[in-house]
Amino acid sequence: MALTSSNLMFVMTKKDTTKSFVLRLNADVMTAVEKWAADEFRSTNGQLQWIITESLRKNRRLPKHNSSATKRTDAEEEIPNEAKDED
Repeated sequence: MALTSSNLMFVMTKKDTTKSFVLRLNADVMTAVEKWAADEFRSTNGQLQWIITESLRKNRRLPKHNSSATKRTDAEEEIPNEAKDED
């Protein structure tokens, strides 16, 4: 059975915390994501999860209780000491 948008598969894990699904991307986008993931020592799946989580967080659509998903980016957004001194 071929997967189409009308029969997209969703699978729940034992803890019901992760959903799996099929995603189609254009080849150039996939290549760019794979390169970005490699540059940051992440799996392609991990990179896609990070990109989606960051987009949701920046647009204030991520629930507050999901702080573990944004832990790394909070540290990355801290203002460097040099920038603090310029105020």
